[in-house]
Amino acid sequence: MGQSERTYAIQGRRDGEVERVRHMVQHMAANKAYLHAASAAGGEEDSQLEKFRQRFIEYRDAWRTLPRQAVERKLHGAAFAATGQPPLCIDLELAAVCDLACPFCYRQFVATPDKIMDFDLARRLIDQAADLGTPSMKFNWRGEPLLHPRLPELITHAKRRGILETIINTNATTLDEGKARALIEAGLDLIIYSFDGGTKESYERMRPGRFAANAFESVIDNIRRLARLRAEMGAFFPRTKIQMVLTDETFAEQDAFFALFDDCVDDVTVKQYTERGGKLADLDEQSRSRLADAIERLGLGPDAATMRDKDGVLFVATGRVPCEQPYQRLLVTYDGRVSMCCYDWGSMHPVGYVDRLAIDIGEGEYEKVKEKADRSAKGFEMMRLEMPRRFNEPAPVVETLAETWIGREIDAVRRCHVDGRVEDVEICKGCPFKETYRWERVGV
Repeated sequence: MGQSERTYAIQGRRDGEVERVRHMVQHMAANKAYLHAASAAGGEEDSQLEKFRQRFIEYRDAWRTLPRQAVERKLHGAAFAATGQPPLCIDLELAAVCDLACPFCYRQFVATPDKIMDFDLARRLIDQAADLGTPSMKFNWRGEPLLHPRLPELITHAKRRGILETIINTNATTLDEGKARALIEAGLDLIIYSFDGGTKESYERMRPGRFAANAFESVIDNIRRLARLRAEMGAFFPRTKIQMVLTDETFAEQDAFFALFDDCVDDVTVKQYTERGGKLADLDEQSRSRLADAIERLGLGPDAATMRDKDGVLFVATGRVPCEQPYQRLLVTYDGRVSMCCYDWGSMHPVGYVDRLAIDIGEGEYEKVKEKADRSAKGFEMMRLEMPRRFNEPAPVVETLAETWIGREIDAVRRCHVDGRVEDVEICKGCPFKETYRWERVGV
């Protein structure tokens, strides 16, 4: 798998990754992890600053190079464990609940518990990640992290334990002044806004409120307020990024979307639409016709994956490439079930457990949500839910993140991927993640 074989799903008008590294390195003296370390060392700040800068550079470089090298060298099992490479990121699902009912979200089709992670479990996992040497933590997965009432405390704890980069993805609906100020003071490093639509009409259609109306203007005000507060407080963090999913409707609104946020968000990007059950149109009729011709010409099956980038260039998938995620991260559900990929929404292929709660309650909370959706309870009216399937059943034993990272369950997945047998893993077979396909450009 050469790096040139992989196409990445998020695109901006600038090189967001280069800017992200530049910003962190330039302002490392303001990173709360560094400041806590310097304070613990008696204030000898300069002696550690360059080490922190270099560690961040190495972490971001490893995000792409580690998976590539692992595949090229067919690293799994003892050979991968011998590298001593920790997860580059641990994603903690502090909140599985969400306050929106986006029609393209898995939540509308796959039962997802309306729960938050226990504070003590979250602290324990932060400590385990820090002990592993994990450089990055994201404090969300399937839900809205701002709905966890103690999010700033957990970010503060992560920074005190030396986590270099703390991240959240948020819809920003509840990002009021108090929450914005608390996140800045806690030392949050990166906030990624999800905002779909360049106009009020498309945004409110794509991101309706689940329990109450969601207003385009209110969310924009929240995003602008954080930018203003950051400037008033003289803070360099969090760096901000915003992304919009490209559907047939929003594709034509890219200029309007960029115009909305170019002056208040550091990195404005768009993301390829991936089918999650909503069956939204992501291509116009002419594009579909051109892709159908290409699929026939190449002798591909009728279900061949297709893609259109932000510039309108069309691609068709001619094969699969190994996924990077099993070499980059672990994701933990609110109850302690560990997953290997952010696209495994229902944690249908868990690779372990880091808390007994997931073992003890099983599918109970999923079943409660499905029952409410079946009778159209308030906040569940638009859901048409199926219970998540179970493709893998790890032994019902609680392990640490370190044990899970080099355990037999995730190793079986790595083995298939590095051997070119991606689709031997059932959960990977129909994965919509654009970055796991080999794309051929469709000529004009």
